[in-house]
Amino acid sequence: MSEPLNRLERKLGYQFKDLSLLTIAVTHRSFSGKNNERLEFLGDSILNFAAGEALFKRFPQAREGQLSRLRARLVKGETLAILARGFNLGDYLRLGSGELKSGGFRRDSILADAVEAIIGAIYLDSGMDVARERVLAWLEDQFSSLTLVDTNKDPKTRLQEFLQSRGCDLPAYDVIDIQGEPHCRVFSVECGISLLKEKTFGSGSSRRIAEQAAAGAALVALGVENGAQHE
Repeated sequence: MSEPLNRLERKLGYQFKDLSLLTIAVTHRSFSGKNNERLEFLGDSILNFAAGEALFKRFPQAREGQLSRLRARLVKGETLAILARGFNLGDYLRLGSGELKSGGFRRDSILADAVEAIIGAIYLDSGMDVARERVLAWLEDQFSSLTLVDTNKDPKTRLQEFLQSRGCDLPAYDVIDIQGEPHCRVFSVECGISLLKEKTFGSGSSRRIAEQAAAGAALVALGVENGAQHE
C-alpha cells in the first residue's frame, strides 16, 4: 500500500517518517479494529487549537464569541470534507465492504474524520509545530476569506457589530428622499460612519430596506464584504 500512500503524501505536502501512522489514519472502523478513531480524537484537538491560536493572532480586537464562531466555521465537517476531496482522500480510504457499497468514500463525515486522523498522525510523527504548519497551509484559502462580520445576519447588524469590534461610533442613517405614490414609495437613505469619508446610499420600498441597502454598501466600501454578499 506504500505506493498509493506516497501519492497521498504528496497531496498532503508531508512525508511520514512512520508510514504506518498514515495507514491507520485512512483506516475506517468498518475495515479493522485498528482504525483511525483514536487519531481522529487527537487530530480534532490539534485542529481546534491550531485554528484558535491563528484566529487569536489574526483578529486581535475580536471578542470571544466572534473567535468561537470563526473557529467553528474553519473546523466544521463540511470544510474538512472539502479539504479531503481536494486531496482525493476517498481514493485512499480503507473501508469495509458495507461502507464501500454504500459510498462511504464520498460521505462528508467519513472524509472529515479521516482529515482529523491525518492531523493526529502528523503530530505523532513530527510534533506540534509541523502539524500546525500543515493545518494552516491546508486552511489558507478559508482563512483569507474570514471576516468578523457574520453574513448570516442582516447588513445593518453586520455593520454595527463590525464597528463595535473596532470601538467606532454606530452608523447614522438619514432619509434623504421619498418618491412615488403612498402605495409604491421609494425611500433613499444615506449611511454615515466614521471609518469612511464618503457616505453610502441605499434605496428601497421602505425605510428599513433602504437602510439595509445603505449598510450593505458601507460594508463593501470598507472592504470587509464583496458586492455579492448583500442584496
